[in-house]
Amino acid sequence: MKRIYYSLATLILAAVLFSFVKPVPVARKPNVVIIFMDDMGYGDLECFAGTPWHTPNLNRMAAQGMRFTYFYVAQAVCSASRAGLLTGCYPNRVGINGALWPTAPIALDTAEQTIATVLKTKGYRTGMVGKWHLGSKEPWLPLQHGFDEYLGLPYSNDMWPVHYDGKPYTDSSSNSRRKYPPLPLIEGNKPLRYIKTLEDQSQLTTIYTDRVCRFIKENKQQPFFLYLAHSMPHVPIAVSDKHKGKSKDGLFGDVIEEIDWSVGQVLKTLEENGLAENTLVIFTSDNGPWLSYGNHAGNTGGLREGKGTSWEGGIRVPCIMRWPGKIPAGTVCNKMAATIDLLPTIANLCGAALPVRKIDGVDMKSLLFNETDANPRDELAVYYQVNSLQAIRKGPWKLVLPHRARTYKLNLPGYDGFPGAQPEVDVPLALYDMRRDPGETLDVQKQFPEVVKTLMEVAEKYRNELGDDLTGRKGTERRPAGKVQM
Repeated sequence: MKRIYYSLATLILAAVLFSFVKPVPVARKPNVVIIFMDDMGYGDLECFAGTPWHTPNLNRMAAQGMRFTYFYVAQAVCSASRAGLLTGCYPNRVGINGALWPTAPIALDTAEQTIATVLKTKGYRTGMVGKWHLGSKEPWLPLQHGFDEYLGLPYSNDMWPVHYDGKPYTDSSSNSRRKYPPLPLIEGNKPLRYIKTLEDQSQLTTIYTDRVCRFIKENKQQPFFLYLAHSMPHVPIAVSDKHKGKSKDGLFGDVIEEIDWSVGQVLKTLEENGLAENTLVIFTSDNGPWLSYGNHAGNTGGLREGKGTSWEGGIRVPCIMRWPGKIPAGTVCNKMAATIDLLPTIANLCGAALPVRKIDGVDMKSLLFNETDANPRDELAVYYQVNSLQAIRKGPWKLVLPHRARTYKLNLPGYDGFPGAQPEVDVPLALYDMRRDPGETLDVQKQFPEVVKTLMEVAEKYRNELGDDLTGRKGTERRPAGKVQM
């Protein structure tokens, strides 16, 4: 009997003690939000270049996180840049180049793993809102590339049968744009409605923002990955009535301030739903500004040239990352990093495996956490056109290889939505010291021939692996894009 009482007392005591022990909470995987702009220049944000317009929400995001001063895109053009961001690969590795037309015969192959497909293996809910531009119809849309939800445009907002003045083209017009199909706003895989006027365009930023905030609220109980790819400030630019005329610096300023409002809504929604401290938010752009559009384009903050070039104004973009409690607040990263580095970094932070196929990105977690002497990326190959190797960035140096390139320096830009000319010129071999000459104005190859030799050896490595049209190399490790049945 005593033994029974003793056992019973022991059980009661254990139960009492257990009631005072708090269960250890299971660490939740971090959420990830990427906000990707279209044609936003390095100098278009107040916290980067002191613009005439104001971006208080992005200023706050930078004050609470990290601002990157040497952040690069994979290529300075729409589709190629987006392929690099989502796959962690140089775009020419996965067969994508340029800006795909609505009737393009290629698309991002569904065999390529994106950030979305990688995170879905770890139980993430994945959503995309905005411009896709990697295939305009099934089976090449976001839902076939790992996203559970999609609302947005399948390609650029200027790929529509509408003139620069906002009026539809007539059948007699000689402009090739008149042959474009109506511009669809797609939900899932099907058109929800069509964007026909500049007034319709003016609602896109609000439509995207509302859907993003809804996605966050609906998925706050599970880890999620959200990719918001704004259509603005790519031309034709348009702004809703709530921001029209508010910047006091024209339509472009209004558009930037509405984008800042959108970022503020996203941050506010995360905070109101208790998700801010468990969410990595990344803000950047697909390439630099389309300078031929003058007052409807942004600025590069003094960097050379712009969109569609391999100069710094085309490939170096603003980037801010915020993750309260993880990324030190108010920090600046002066090390090189790129959009192709986001996939491996996010995979590591979220506990996901890397893609089976080879990628080119490197894990930049050490930069985010401001680790001493961290320098995960020391070089970057800069390709353009179909497969033209045009520059090599390594350490503080940039070797520009001979090629043909557009320039914005020979003609005055356009005005109020109409473009100026952007002719091509021959670009000679040149070496620039990015520490002392970020504007790429002083060729120092004669002073540093050993640096030129080293960077030419790096160029040969990429030519052998990824090819180079300028030297007739096909490349041994390029993969084909998906073939679209027309």
